Amino acid sequence: MKRLSAVIQRHLLVWLVVFSAVAYFWQTLAGSETADPFVASKPHIGAMISLTMFCIGCLLTTKEIDDVLRRWPTVLGGTAVQYSTMPLLAYACGHLFGLDEAYLIGVIVVGCVPGAMASNVLTLAAKGNVSYSVSLTTSATILSPLIVPFALKLTLGATKEIDAVEEAIKLLQQIVGPVIAGHLLCRFATRAADVVQPLSPIIANSTIIWLIAVVVGLNRERLGAAFSGEATGSGLMLTALLAINLLGYLAGNAGARVMRLQPDMRRAMTLEVGMQNAGVGTWLVLGLFPDRPEAAIPTAVYTFGCMLTGTVLAQWWGRQAVETEKAALVD
Repeated sequence: MKRLSAVIQRHLLVWLVVFSAVAYFWQTLAGSETADPFVASKPHIGAMISLTMFCIGCLLTTKEIDDVLRRWPTVLGGTAVQYSTMPLLAYACGHLFGLDEAYLIGVIVVGCVPGAMASNVLTLAAKGNVSYSVSLTTSATILSPLIVPFALKLTLGATKEIDAVEEAIKLLQQIVGPVIAGHLLCRFATRAADVVQPLSPIIANSTIIWLIAVVVGLNRERLGAAFSGEATGSGLMLTALLAINLLGYLAGNAGARVMRLQPDMRRAMTLEVGMQNAGVGTWLVLGLFPDRPEAAIPTAVYTFGCMLTGTVLAQWWGRQAVETEKAALVD
């Protein structure tokens, strides 16, 4: 089970590409008369997100929760950097590049959601502080019902009337609630934990992969037009997402330096700020704008983009750390 989990996590970008390709070419591969499992999954996206968050809760150890409480100033500081800079970057880039309404909605949602759990895995590869990375993800997720609805209201208020309290309740029910339930189950029911915990990383990562494939399946024609250059503004949308991602890394690193964090914690915070939870973003977009599935394209694209740039950055940092350790041994 651990080996399968490691394979999925190590090659997450590859699995994303494979399943998304299957979703994109499903009608060609299976025929138009064959039932489409990706489109059929749309009504169950909320349940899939809750399942993912439950699995994340199962993986949270008591030590990691204690770390959040023990180092709360640095955790809240990192969370503040994320929730202040990413929505502003998304809003600024979306308007700066003149994106049309659907793309603008998706891009802004990308900036408003909490950090991605994939950042925890890449922090390990980058020789960063994994416990701090997990603490930041935990903090951002738990605080999301308080912050995300108001960030969305401020940035998307002109596009759609958003009830911040209603969205906060939804996030509490489908994001934070399952995390708490999973943590409590595995903390106090040891027999259940022995069964659930080995499966949790497999289920969580597989669900995210499937969610992105669902977005691809719902937007086959639009994605084809976007990547062929036929769709108006597709190139600008991709450029805006890349700018948000790279500027997010810079903001995370700058914030960590201002907070005077150690290098391993700076790496963790850099990856956490620049990588966003596109699964939650997809759920929010499709829930708020059910008649505009194309608005979820930026959240799906961002998943690929931040996984790619994050992997490159993590590997570069990892090699640097190894070389530094070797040099220290020689000296």
